[in-house]
Amino acid sequence: MDRKQLVYGLVGLAAIALGILAYLVVFSGPGGVPESGSKLTIVLTPMDHTLGSPKAAIQFVEYAAPSCPHCAHWNEEVFSQLKRTYIDTGKVHYVFRVFALSSLDVAVEAMARCLPSESYFQFIDMMFRNQDKWDPDGNNIPDVHAALINMGRIAGMSAEQVDTCISNQDELKKIAAIGEHANKAYGINGTPSFIIDGELNRDAVTWQGLQDALNAKLQKQAKK
Repeated sequence: MDRKQLVYGLVGLAAIALGILAYLVVFSGPGGVPESGSKLTIVLTPMDHTLGSPKAAIQFVEYAAPSCPHCAHWNEEVFSQLKRTYIDTGKVHYVFRVFALSSLDVAVEAMARCLPSESYFQFIDMMFRNQDKWDPDGNNIPDVHAALINMGRIAGMSAEQVDTCISNQDELKKIAAIGEHANKAYGINGTPSFIIDGELNRDAVTWQGLQDALNAKLQKQAKK
């Protein structure tokens, strides 16, 4: 690992340690992991990126990490079907939150947030689909910093812009603390994790499991 990689790694880790308190003071409700089967209250914040109508029948929250291979698989195999069938048709309001597994996830999210808001999901999708080009876990990435610069260039960012984004301490603290809040408030400890209308769901990792869960909720609401 070269000096730049070490510096950025330490920046991210420091952000995780320093940002938790500030985020929880602003956004969290009553603490503690919820009891099994209890309804979770999801409060949207300015940090959230969403798709679909806020008035949709179902709120669907995904916690994911850019470096998570299972998240990348879900993004490629399930998300496009979710968007076409439920989000674009007004049935689901989708909320995406990064649950950072490492300082690298924090850096990638910081880059995404530096782009125009309409380019956010396109960038996240690109990073999922190209994990082998920037994520050193299981891949031959001799210079992670250079790899992030290259991915930024594809998205239209200069090297200077990437460096500015991934060294923005205030933003890094907020990003890192989102995962800590998810763990403390909702008991989330891995990715991808899904909260459907306030209920943790572990079957949504497959398209069939997701369809079953969403259709059951839609049918239940239709009977009210």
